[in-house]
Amino acid sequence: MKPASPGAPYTVPPEPSRMPAILLALAVHALLLAFLYFGISWQSNTPISVEAEVWDMKVETAAAPPLPAPPAEAEPQPEPEPTPPAPTPPPPTPKVVEPEPVKPAAPDIALEREKQRKIELAKKERDERELAQKKERELAEKKEREEQKRKELAEEKRREELKEREEQKKELAEKKKEEEKKKEAEKKLAAEKAEKAEADKKKKLAAEKAAKAKADAAEKAQLDKLRDLELKRIAGAAGSTGNAQKSSAPKLDSGYQAAIAAKVKSNTVYPGGDEPGNPTVEFRIEQLPTGEILSVRKTKSSGVPAFDEAVERGINKSSPLPKKKDGTVERTFPLVFKLKDLQ
Repeated sequence: MKPASPGAPYTVPPEPSRMPAILLALAVHALLLAFLYFGISWQSNTPISVEAEVWDMKVETAAAPPLPAPPAEAEPQPEPEPTPPAPTPPPPTPKVVEPEPVKPAAPDIALEREKQRKIELAKKERDERELAQKKERELAEKKEREEQKRKELAEEKRREELKEREEQKKELAEKKKEEEKKKEAEKKLAAEKAEKAEADKKKKLAAEKAAKAKADAAEKAQLDKLRDLELKRIAGAAGSTGNAQKSSAPKLDSGYQAAIAAKVKSNTVYPGGDEPGNPTVEFRIEQLPTGEILSVRKTKSSGVPAFDEAVERGINKSSPLPKKKDGTVERTFPLVFKLKDLQ
């Protein structure tokens, strides 16, 4: 159906026909009724009956014994006619007739039964024996299968363990090889670092030595210059009279002397001994304006050479000597040192 054009009035579509739905419903109901009819008639067949005759062996053995034979003189009489058997009723259709078993003679029934019993017993024993043998064979086969399976599992486990051990050995070998490579690399790196450190140390020592040599040379040159100047001053002062030098010599500062004595004491190492009294040594020290020591001359010995040498070494180690508060120094002055001063 075409859609209405915009603006057109709305129209109700026509109702579809119901006839196809009604016909379809009728056809479905007809098929259902036919299915039910044929299903019920197919299941309503009459069952077939089966009949069988049962013979009792006891009734047969209970038959009447044979009649005694008639005397010889008697005339033979006609045998009585056998009584006709009663008519059997007609079996219903269909009838299953089993074959009539052969009737053994009366005296052989017990033997036949004993024989049949023995046969059945023998068959039963044979069946039981065969069943027992079969069970034994099955048990043996089961045990054999279990043993074979156990062997296979053990062999598989052994192969897996062997494979695992081989893998572990391989891993250990690889790990050991890697560790050896790592150790070699570390050793090589340590050797390179040691060589580099040694080279750097040597370079540093050489640079320090060169710098020290340069500084020592400069200091020595300066000291030599100052020494020459001081010697010239001392030589010029020696040409004057002793009274003039004595009158112009300033008085030593006690604090200045104490500072010099303290520094010399800190640089003097003397283990001491059993010297009696208090040995005293005197030195004459000459220094530059910078405090550098020009010369140390012993003017009085203490009588203990070891003590004198220790004090002299302490004086030389104390260069440059302390200065006064105003920054000046005494060019030459005496220094008195006692043994108890070190204790």
